[in-house]
Amino acid sequence: MPRRFHQLDVFSAQPLKGNPLAVVHDAAGLDESAMAAFARWTNLSETTFLLPPTEPTADYRVRIFTPGGELPFAGHPTLGSCAAWLAAGGVPKQGGTVVQECGVGLVRIRRDGARLAFAAPPLKRTGPLDEPLLERIAAGLGLPREAIVQHQWVDNGPGWCAVMLRSAAEVLAVKPDWALLGPVKLGLVGPQPAGADTQFEVRAFVPTLGVPEDPVTGSLNAGLAQWLIGAGLAPRTYVAAQGAALGRAGRVHVQHDGSDCWIGGEVAFCIEGQVTLPSTMAA
Repeated sequence: MPRRFHQLDVFSAQPLKGNPLAVVHDAAGLDESAMAAFARWTNLSETTFLLPPTEPTADYRVRIFTPGGELPFAGHPTLGSCAAWLAAGGVPKQGGTVVQECGVGLVRIRRDGARLAFAAPPLKRTGPLDEPLLERIAAGLGLPREAIVQHQWVDNGPGWCAVMLRSAAEVLAVKPDWALLGPVKLGLVGPQPAGADTQFEVRAFVPTLGVPEDPVTGSLNAGLAQWLIGAGLAPRTYVAAQGAALGRAGRVHVQHDGSDCWIGGEVAFCIEGQVTLPSTMAA
């Protein structure tokens, strides 16, 4: 059965400068093997499948796959899936707020001018990283341990941990050793110099999910924002840059309004059409 299909670029108003996302609409009838196979075939950091919601307050349900497996939550798929759902004629039940159902529960998404923004879900794990893990991270980044000036678990589903380096330049200079990093899902952040148009440079490494470096990462930036703002390391409103190391120019807009931390970005539509998929894939 042909299904409507979008491919979008998230966290950029300019196509090819953000993080691409494939979205399959009307995915009821596809089993997990078919979804996983298509995600491996697209070879994008994430591919999503839109389904009828099971929660009465949700507008749609989404399943999120990387080439290496399914995620309970991810940021750029949340914004991109919402943009695709709206473009396909979706009408929110709650006026200006879209409610997405996914593996971590219900996520609210709002229009923010030309951008969409999601409310960061609660962190599942916080607190400092232990010293053996920090030593492994430093070795995997090719850095002395003292180059890591701050660190924290910022796990909102995917399993993120994060370290801060002294500067954006140090973040961009890192050449990771994937074998040494192993299964660590790692975010790097460093402050930009005075006068820059963004406050932080971010990078995300997730080699075990088939994506050694993710171009622009909403879930990581959501966790980083909750940590950095809560610890007084960032202002309540800021913009983070991500993707420069991969030739992208992603921009993540963060706003903490006292009750929620909103993670926003623009979405550019690149491909629209239909995709024909088998309903199941033999092992």
